[in-house]
Amino acid sequence: MSAFQRWLLYLSTLLTFVSGVAYFWMKHFVEPAEPWAVVNHPLQPWALKAHILAAPVMLFAFGLIASQHIWRSLRSSLPTGRHSGCIAAYTFLPLVLTGYLIQVVTSEGVLAILGWTHLGLGVLCAGAVLAHRQALRGRRLRRRAGALPVLKAEGRAPALATEHTRRSARADGAAGSTENPRQPAVPADGGSRATSEAVTR
Repeated sequence: MSAFQRWLLYLSTLLTFVSGVAYFWMKHFVEPAEPWAVVNHPLQPWALKAHILAAPVMLFAFGLIASQHIWRSLRSSLPTGRHSGCIAAYTFLPLVLTGYLIQVVTSEGVLAILGWTHLGLGVLCAGAVLAHRQALRGRRLRRRAGALPVLKAEGRAPALATEHTRRSARADGAAGSTENPRQPAVPADGGSRATSEAVTR
């Protein structure tokens, strides 16, 4: 995952979370200044607009890393940040689904259930993304300090190491066979022993 993909995901998640929580708080917990006011707070429409603009960017950011990072990490059983990554991945689809349903459902009771569910999933997903960032940041710091990573390239390091070992073994064998392929090994004192036998004869 590139630096652009990381920061696009983090910033869009932060903006979507802040605008969504602010709008929910203004709509349900703030008392309007006037009894006939259309909105409870002057910033309530702006919070909704910011949320509507930021949510598709967050969806796009998740889509950018879906196959390269999320799917490959789930298949490789990468231990670093796995719990937070799984929570973020598994809560994201219900989060998007409830967000779309809020726009089309008209029943007040169903809207209340969808609103609270969307809020809970949003808090859980944003917290998991933050925890995942901290876990991956700690791994990068340990790698810069010289420590070996837990797994490298989504579980491909053992296979690459095995292939490298096999190539080295084949190279050593080829080098040994080309030195003197037909001459048998001679002991260390073989030369002096042959010379003494020739002199005696």
